[in-house]
Amino acid sequence: MKPSERLADAVRAASKRGEPAIVAFMTAGFPRKEQFREHLLMVASESDVVEIGVPFTDPMADGMTIQRSSQAALKQGVSLRWILSELRSMQRPAAPLVLMSYLNPLLQYGYAALAADAAAAGVCGFIVPDLPFDEGGDLRAALAAEGVALVQMVTPVTTSARLQQVCAASEGFVYAVTMTGTTGKNVAVPDTVIDYLKTVTAKSPVPVCAGFGIRSREQVEKLRSHVAGVVVGSALVEVLERGEDPRPWLRALRG
Repeated sequence: MKPSERLADAVRAASKRGEPAIVAFMTAGFPRKEQFREHLLMVASESDVVEIGVPFTDPMADGMTIQRSSQAALKQGVSLRWILSELRSMQRPAAPLVLMSYLNPLLQYGYAALAADAAAAGVCGFIVPDLPFDEGGDLRAALAAEGVALVQMVTPVTTSARLQQVCAASEGFVYAVTMTGTTGKNVAVPDTVIDYLKTVTAKSPVPVCAGFGIRSREQVEKLRSHVAGVVVGSALVEVLERGEDPRPWLRALRG
């Protein structure tokens, strides 16, 4: 099975059990570099997919929590190459892994080498927030050669024609951003967002996961009938920042 298919299947399997898949985000190397493997295995044990953030100097789509975690990880020397090395040499989690990275570290690594090394490290997909869809062909092709997904993002202001195009090209899942702006805000889930998510789901051949601002069981409950999965990020990063065990918090999202 291709890594991209494994990613999609993990999301679908959770959804078929009657609950949205939990896609859990953690910044690699935060709060401490030496805890990366431990935290990854704990998070993976209670989630369906783990999204690992590659620290970057200017994470423009992220709110203050993830910006803070990214800066702290960079100060400890965490890099894309280090992350892939750690993943290759550690116990492989059961949950599929996705790397969330801004474009510059991927360009510096080189697309062909990146795709090969990511596949060897067990990475099933990439999310690249600052890569415009129309400029993603080279990375998409390099990843496809290794069976690795390029997960596409859509927003409430994505036009209908572009939505159709982006969903058709996405692999693994479609990341449906629930609001404009940056991550980390605790937002309600208004009916207009539900309508948008229904539209994305209707157009997408792969599962749809909703993200940005999801922090509570109540939000997950409201979304469960409309998307295959939910992405939890800033709230989980804050749990790790406080030195707490993330497993009870993740279990609580499922009720």
